This record gives sequence, structure tokens and C-alpha cells, in this order.
Amino acid sequence: MAEAATLLLRFDGTQVTVAVKRSVRARRYTLRLRTAERDAVLTVPKRGSLAEATAFAERHAAWLMARLRRLPPQIEFVAGASVPVRGVPHLIEHRPDARGTVWVEPGADGAPRLMVAGEAPHVGRRVRDHLVRLARAELTTASARHAATVGRRIARITIRDARSRWGSCSSSGRLSFSWRIVMAPPAVIDYLAAHEVAHLVHLDHSRRFWDLVAKLCPEHAAARLWLKRHGAGLHRYGG
Repeated sequence: MAEAATLLLRFDGTQVTVAVKRSVRARRYTLRLRTAERDAVLTVPKRGSLAEATAFAERHAAWLMARLRRLPPQIEFVAGASVPVRGVPHLIEHRPDARGTVWVEPGADGAPRLMVAGEAPHVGRRVRDHLVRLARAELTTASARHAATVGRRIARITIRDARSRWGSCSSSGRLSFSWRIVMAPPAVIDYLAAHEVAHLVHLDHSRRFWDLVAKLCPEHAAARLWLKRHGAGLHRYGG
């Protein structure tokens, strides 16, 4: 079989894409659900075959589909939907006749609203663009503050929609973040910036690295726990 293949698994009216990946270290077939992508990964041992992999996936289809159906429903960026911004729920309200793009106003109940101007088909893109801009501003400010503390220079900051990690740091000093982190509470956003900036000093997860993270962000343990418990849920917003 090829080093990577894709299966489309169907069961009881539901289907899911399964990425088949060979691993020289795997001793058996394993199947796991990726909650952020809402698909699955089937790991195949070195001497495994695509036929055996397919049969293994089909035997576990019921289990996989049950897990998939238990995932929280996806929430699109449409009028009436609620999306967290810095950890606070914001109701999306469409203002087709208003000028501008996206802004925040308090509703009649005092709760914040994301007001979106323009035509209805553009609401989702405008909300996403707003969150990306906000994420860039928040992360750039926090990263610059932490970089000044450790005396290092950031080469570049990139905002992406990464599914497998919240942030990364290259050996050349480039930082990359997922824009979805802006939906988390401010302390979690700050922790992520501190984490990646600490990699400018220690490009590993050694004891020295975590000591530096703790210096930059004393509440890092609580932020990491929040991401572990709630991080995957941020991927259900906006598709």
C-alpha cells in the first residue's frame, strides 16, 4: 500500500473520512477519531496491507460513528449564532443596511453582540476575518511583551487555522498561531504567546523551558488545563 491513503467509511447513514497512515513503530492497527477535523486516522503497522486496514476499520465502524455522533454540533458564523470572543459569548446580529464590517455593541440585556454589516452570504466570512484580525492583534501584543522580557527578537508572526497544534516556533524565530485561540479566555491567549516565545530561548520542552514559561505566565497550569478540556470545542465554530 502507499505510505498514505484515504478511506470513506460508512455506517448506518453516517460517513467519515479515514486517513490511513503507515508507521514503522506501530505493532498493531489502531483507529482514532480526530475531534477537530471530525475525521479519523487509521495507523497501519509496517507489514500491514490496505485490505487488512480496510477490514479493521469496517469492524470498528460502529464504535467510530458512535464517537462521531457524540461530538458537539458545529456552529456556523450566521445571524443568531453565539460565538465566544476572549471567552465571552457574543451573539451574531446581522445589520444589512449598516455601514462598516464587524463591530461590538451591547444588546438589550447588556450582553455583547457582534454586529455584522453587508449582505447575508458574507456574514460568515466577515466574522471569521474579524476574529483573525483580533487574534493577530492580541497575539502580537502578548508575544512582543514576552519577547522583551526574555530579550529575544521575533522574526515574524503568522496566523493560521492549524488543527493539530495551537502554536509553533521555528529555529529562525518565526511564531505561528491558530486564530481560534482568540475565542479562549485572555489568560489562555497570554499563555499560548508565552509558550511560543519561551521556545525562542529553549526549542524543546525541557525543565528549563517550563521554568521559563512559569516565569512569563505564572498561571500557565490553569491555562493548559483549560485548553485540554475546552480547546477541541473551539474547532466547531465557523467550520
